[in-house]
Amino acid sequence: MRKRRLKKELIPYLLGITSIIVVSIGIIVGSNIEFEQKDDYDYVSETILDETTPVVSETVVVLKPFTDNEVKILTNYYDYNASNEQQEGSLIYNEGTYMQNTGVIYGKEATFDVISILDGTVKDVKNDPMLGTVVEIEHENNVISIYQSLSETTLKKGDAVLRGQVIGTSGTCNLNSSLGNHLLFELIVNGSNVNPEEYYGKPVNEL
Repeated sequence: MRKRRLKKELIPYLLGITSIIVVSIGIIVGSNIEFEQKDDYDYVSETILDETTPVVSETVVVLKPFTDNEVKILTNYYDYNASNEQQEGSLIYNEGTYMQNTGVIYGKEATFDVISILDGTVKDVKNDPMLGTVVEIEHENNVISIYQSLSETTLKKGDAVLRGQVIGTSGTCNLNSSLGNHLLFELIVNGSNVNPEEYYGKPVNEL
């Protein structure tokens, strides 16, 4: 009777020890599984990040032909639809003759850098007796920009230029000596002169 009683008393202890062992094994196995899953997650995450490429592209817009904030408009573009007063302020006077301004004349007292408004290729570089040094650049979408009255430039015909690249410095010309230091800038779109002021900041694909 005593021997049987001892066996019955041992049963609860054996069951308790067995439960502890089972629980411990479960914790260890679970920890390994969690660790393996974390490793897999890290591996997949790094692969995705490594292969990800940007899908948002920058919109290219038309720049002003200068970056100096002190540069001001001296003579506006001649607009046939403008008021008489505005048209009078858009005339260039030379040797007793008034001419309609086909571009915009920008100036300031000191010389300033002149930049390309877009990527393009130099179509022509010349020294004009009236307009000084002239650089003509051809761009995409049938756009041509003309920079006149430059004091200097290192460009030559056929050179590739980048948007924002300095192509020369402002200067003077014989067209109107009273203008002082300036840039006469013209913009041609689809074969016609347009008001450059209406195109700055516009996306290239909308020209």
